[in-house]
Amino acid sequence: MNRPPSVVLGLCSYTHDSSAALLVHGEMVGFVEEERLSGQKHTKAYPARAVAWLLDRAELTAADVDAVAYNFQPFRYLAESPAALRLAFSPTTRDRALARAHGFAKVALRTQRRTRLLGQQFPAARVTPVLHHRAHQLTAFAASGWDEAAVLVVDSLGERQTTTIAQGHDTLHPRTRTLEAVNDPSSLGYVYGAVTEHLGWRRGDEEGTVMALAALGDPGRFRRLFAQAVRTTETGFRLDPAYFPTRTLTSGYSRTSGRFIAETCPERHPSEPLTDVHRDLAAALQERTEQVMVHLARRARVLTGSRRLCVGGGVATNCVSIARIIEAGIFDEVFVPPAPGDAGTAVGAALAVHADGRSPRSVVGVARACYLGPSYEGKPLDLTPWPGLHQKTLGIETAEFLADQLAHGTIVGLFQGAVEAGPRALGNRSILASPLEPGVVERLNATVKFREPFRPFAPMVPAERAEEFFTLGQQAPYMSMASGVTDKAREQVPAVVHANGTSRLQTVTKAQNPFMHAVLTAFGRRTGVPVLINTSLNIKGKPICGTPEMALECLAGSGLDALLLDGRWITK
Repeated sequence: MNRPPSVVLGLCSYTHDSSAALLVHGEMVGFVEEERLSGQKHTKAYPARAVAWLLDRAELTAADVDAVAYNFQPFRYLAESPAALRLAFSPTTRDRALARAHGFAKVALRTQRRTRLLGQQFPAARVTPVLHHRAHQLTAFAASGWDEAAVLVVDSLGERQTTTIAQGHDTLHPRTRTLEAVNDPSSLGYVYGAVTEHLGWRRGDEEGTVMALAALGDPGRFRRLFAQAVRTTETGFRLDPAYFPTRTLTSGYSRTSGRFIAETCPERHPSEPLTDVHRDLAAALQERTEQVMVHLARRARVLTGSRRLCVGGGVATNCVSIARIIEAGIFDEVFVPPAPGDAGTAVGAALAVHADGRSPRSVVGVARACYLGPSYEGKPLDLTPWPGLHQKTLGIETAEFLADQLAHGTIVGLFQGAVEAGPRALGNRSILASPLEPGVVERLNATVKFREPFRPFAPMVPAERAEEFFTLGQQAPYMSMASGVTDKAREQVPAVVHANGTSRLQTVTKAQNPFMHAVLTAFGRRTGVPVLINTSLNIKGKPICGTPEMALECLAGSGLDALLLDGRWITK
């Protein structure tokens, strides 16, 4: 390629968590997950709404796109087929060897067809498949804004890779170099998903529920089982197929074995009550995940010599594991991007194609950016479909008004500015509540979010006052890290402290989100405690509300008291 492509569209599509990102001359125009616009959580569909918004924002058409960056490489799957046949020589993996070889070959062909489909949508563009873990690496490293760092990516599967350790260089022209990789069937994401499913929750969606449940169990009951099933090695880890049979990429094959069931418990149906065995199984799974993540972080430090670590991939959303890495003191600072999962690879894929051009321009607008999606400020609002809702326009003291409402116990949905990237609401599509209100956690779970009663809620706090309540010792802007708490937090805001003594913390600076910083400060003036409960503006099973219509539906159909939508106060 003689010149860098000017307009690069990065896509995650046809698998899960569809999304799109657009770079024009190296500058990030925007990024948004399709679910935020379609209302279909974890959608696999081509991100038509996301792409249309991005092109409209840049005043471009599909014909103006020079390059489409796709977040998987088809031929990499093919390499696994001959390797899979070697499993036929082992009695513990023999029964899945052919199915695995066939499954990987089938996915390779399917991925190739998908890249051709994308080419038809953008007639002037070259479609470039990007290695999945490279996309994860670039997403994590570029978002950090650091000039150099170790990069650890841990997920379920990217072509053949499940874990990679890389080194990132150069803030203006982000690049990563993979130093070591763990290939499937050794996969931490596969194990966590398998046990999530075994416990009665949706794999690929509700792993966070299992992480929350783990705090209520005793890991000792199944500690030896997980130490046997997920064994650490000098360069990573490996799975024992006697407990977690080899992945096939073909439906109809269980992810847990008869031995696993015999030594733990039968598969739980979602309608069945939770018992101690389920809590203990979750606790042992979580403990082993944390141990392996810390082991991998130590390996990353040895290989890179770096003093900072970026973590990406689906397992990076396990905030307690990230906390364990920080507590271990392996690195001076740890960073997780706002969208560490597959949706975020749309950004990384675009960055990869941009970087591979000859003399690419500097990358702008990716480092420490999270509010990258559509904004609806200044647009008219029609409440006709919701006759029970009423609105009034607020004046310039909106932050003070909201803080006062929260201090009086009102539970408020907040819809302001641009949609956040990633799975956490970060103050633009949030539900806010005072942690000082008696019974607030129970009320939120039962009447607002409609979810399990043991699920905790995250606190947000001004960054300059975080150390009064939380012991993390570094900023946590994207709610991706659990933190220990101080005695002051236990005494004043026990509602945000989970059963394991941690909180999934979000620190807020004035530069990052001036409105939320003002609300927290004003709430602190009124109550003496500058801490609010922040959870995503949605109900269980629905995506975070990306449009005003989705937010109004959430208000009408839940126990929310009010919605502050771009300066308009809407009540029932």
